[in-house]
Amino acid sequence: MQEILDEVRKRFPGQEDLDGAASALLRLQDTYKLPISKLAEGDVQGMKTTMRLSAEDCFVLGKHAYNGEDFHATVLWLEEALNRLAKEEATTTDKASILDYLSYATYKNGNLGHAIELTNQWLQLDPMNERAQLNKAGYKDILAKNNLSPASIVPQDNEDIIMDNYMKLCRGEETHKYKHTHRLRCRYRHNNNPSLRIRPIKMEDAYFDPWIVIYHDVVSDKEIETIKKLAAPRLKTSGTFGSAAGVIQQSRISKTVFLMAGEDPAIVKVDKRIEALTGLSLETGEGLQVVNYGLGGQYEPHYDFARQSEGGQFDSEEGNRISTLLIYMSDVEAGGATVFPKIGVKIFPQKRSAAFWYNLHRNGNGDYRTRHAGCPVLAGSKWVANKWLHERGQEFRRRCGLKKHR
Repeated sequence: MQEILDEVRKRFPGQEDLDGAASALLRLQDTYKLPISKLAEGDVQGMKTTMRLSAEDCFVLGKHAYNGEDFHATVLWLEEALNRLAKEEATTTDKASILDYLSYATYKNGNLGHAIELTNQWLQLDPMNERAQLNKAGYKDILAKNNLSPASIVPQDNEDIIMDNYMKLCRGEETHKYKHTHRLRCRYRHNNNPSLRIRPIKMEDAYFDPWIVIYHDVVSDKEIETIKKLAAPRLKTSGTFGSAAGVIQQSRISKTVFLMAGEDPAIVKVDKRIEALTGLSLETGEGLQVVNYGLGGQYEPHYDFARQSEGGQFDSEEGNRISTLLIYMSDVEAGGATVFPKIGVKIFPQKRSAAFWYNLHRNGNGDYRTRHAGCPVLAGSKWVANKWLHERGQEFRRRCGLKKHR
């Protein structure tokens, strides 16, 4: 009987599943600035769901944010926990426990006066709590030493700006004023390739320097279904360069697998089409990386090329990743955009289309403006396929430029 119970327990969500779900929900709320009160009622940007969060659920999310030292999110979720607790007939948690976390998170946010008020409320419920007494004394001591001065404002460094732009772009906001917007065009292109002369590819400009374009109708629905069918049984949690075996990287939440050309005629066809539309050789290209992002799935700002500080990641005979082709194999109900925080470009998934850009300057140096990210999926599921091509074999297809540093 015990063996049967143990086997059944394995099928239920564990602590790792709970932590992952909490992280995803916090990420979605933060990135898309979802009102917590509406989110707790199951209202996701006007989309009604059957989900309802109890005071305990909000408390758990607040504690998760607290453990991650995101004290701003902690305060928001714990305040909602208090609001919901006051309306519950059958209470799901206790007020003193919420005030314990909320008072300290408020202090960490720099609001000492309110932290003292919350600690006083906590002491009214639990007068003998030693931690509450010590915290209150400590808060008053800090206020006295600082002569009631507000918390100093920490200026944003470059990384803060990148992450702020990333989140704004994910929400569809503008971060940069692009002076060449009026020059962006859509056109048919054949690259002097016989297969494309019969059926030219539809190309849309997204940015000129670095050159980023969107190709439309790159793959067929039938090819997409074949690729997904091949990939689905073999998907594994994604890693990133330098991540230790068995360590889940929170910067990338997805499942992935590489498919090689010999696995199916559909992949051969897609590879040939990629070579035709990019004009580059697939001689040193990687396999087709299929990635699935579920709810909250994302990939924070990163580079596709290897930096000098990360030497040895790519075979010297193949060279660095010269370009990226990102194929969208599904539409996404909400979220999931590909964004470039340094230049303000955002591309929303459109099934059968593909984004393309060069990761390297013509002299072989990395183009740091191509740092990009996959925004969290807010609703639905996102399927993409990456094709990375390397430097070797491109010598006569993308020639070196005349400028020393470009």
